[in-house]
Amino acid sequence: MKQRVSALLKAQFEREVVLEKPKDRSFGHYATPIAFSLAKELRKSPMVIADELASSFGEHAMFSAVEATKGYINFRLSEAFMDEYAGWALANPEQFGHADREGKILLEFVSANPTGPLHIGHARGAVYGDTLLRLGRRLGYDITAEYYVNDAGNQIDLLGLSLQLEGQHSVLNMEVEWPEKYYRGEYMTILAEEALGAFGSDILTNVDRQKELALWAKDKVMALIVSDLGDANIHFDTFVSEASLYDDWDRVMKKLGEGVYEGEEKLWLRSTEHGDEKDRVVVREDGRPTYLAGDIVYHNRKFEQGFDHYINIWGADHHGYIARVKAAARFLGYDADKLEILLSQMVSLLKDGEPYKMSKRAGNVILMSDIVEEIGADALRFIFASKKSDTALEFDVETLKKQDNSNPVYYINYAHARIQTILSKSELTEEQIMAAELIGLNADADALLFEALLLPEVIEDAFASRQVQKLPEYLKSLAARLHKFYYDYRVLGTEEEAKLLKLFLMVALSIRTGLSLMGITAKDRMVADEK
Repeated sequence: MKQRVSALLKAQFEREVVLEKPKDRSFGHYATPIAFSLAKELRKSPMVIADELASSFGEHAMFSAVEATKGYINFRLSEAFMDEYAGWALANPEQFGHADREGKILLEFVSANPTGPLHIGHARGAVYGDTLLRLGRRLGYDITAEYYVNDAGNQIDLLGLSLQLEGQHSVLNMEVEWPEKYYRGEYMTILAEEALGAFGSDILTNVDRQKELALWAKDKVMALIVSDLGDANIHFDTFVSEASLYDDWDRVMKKLGEGVYEGEEKLWLRSTEHGDEKDRVVVREDGRPTYLAGDIVYHNRKFEQGFDHYINIWGADHHGYIARVKAAARFLGYDADKLEILLSQMVSLLKDGEPYKMSKRAGNVILMSDIVEEIGADALRFIFASKKSDTALEFDVETLKKQDNSNPVYYINYAHARIQTILSKSELTEEQIMAAELIGLNADADALLFEALLLPEVIEDAFASRQVQKLPEYLKSLAARLHKFYYDYRVLGTEEEAKLLKLFLMVALSIRTGLSLMGITAKDRMVADEK
């Protein structure tokens, strides 16, 4: 709707027009402050300009009223226009909310080290990234979802050492001396037992086979990560191995040119020239590349693929990496403004008001798989997408297990299921319902219809602003309006049954479509013991 109104106003006023929704719906469905921006140019009062512009519309099929109020021009959509739009949406459900945006985007998210199962911090970035992916694709963007596998460097060496020590301790019952840092948890014991069965005890005791063990374990952990993501309906198009990129290091080094220099027997990136607080080491004294070195080669690979835009979703603890990676991109000769980095904050979990216990399987974190098992993938996806990603999130898992209105996932699904129940009780055929015109609705029904038709602009806004929480906020608002209407008005057996059921079909379509963009399938009925 907003796009069609905006297009009409652009043609009418011969310029781009800011379109807003009045907080007080009595003023209309949309409003524009264009008169204020024209005041200086036309040397007139905004109120005079607004009056003149409003009167220039005359009668238009899209609007039932165009009025000037305190310098704003308010537009009330006509019943015929909203009826026509709702009819089209119901006849073309797969196209509802679609747009024809152009552009190829490479979206990288999760990219957790393949040294252990995903924890809830990873899960938040995963849900955020996948929801952003779904929104963008609905708008027509060609988006590739990519996972960067950090399978080189110290963390892989530590994985091999940790696994050998765990195998010696838990499987072979040997005395071991634990280092200050090591990976732990039941998953390590399981891996050690599998390694013993696959390779024999030498793989757990021979230091020379530590690297071999680490690479084998890395693949096992990655398979577990992919499985955990799949359980939450999150999938990737491509996986890029960090280890595979270093064959290209010499070539990329030459591309960096004067962006790198030697000092203190190290190789440094001149990142201070592009806003970083200090220059960064890319190669250590012993010749080993740093984590940044891998990032440089990886981002060179990204840019060489020729996407129009690049989005990285990182954990908030990677904030300091932004300036150095963008500096490297500039030294490599790329437009660093095409690289957008979004941050995802950590999550705090409660259970009955108390801190959620750490997972035995992981040792010192709460696993994503544990939460999916406890509350279900739908609830996890909804709550992790329900708050701005760069702000802290705290929630109680017990709330999301309740079958009542305190659980937002239940509340929204119940609205969808309620509509299906009402439809099943009606004696009207689908053809009779669809033939009804959404004309002559009361104020509450009109408001419900307008809210249901807002989904496309919610999708647009949520993606453009990168604030995916706007989608669950919208769905909660729409469900609340539906529930209130249900309690306030009788539907079945009334003269308006057909048109109200058509209105309900439109609400159900928006709920169903909105949930699908969150990776959630809307329920047609509610079962008390169902997660």
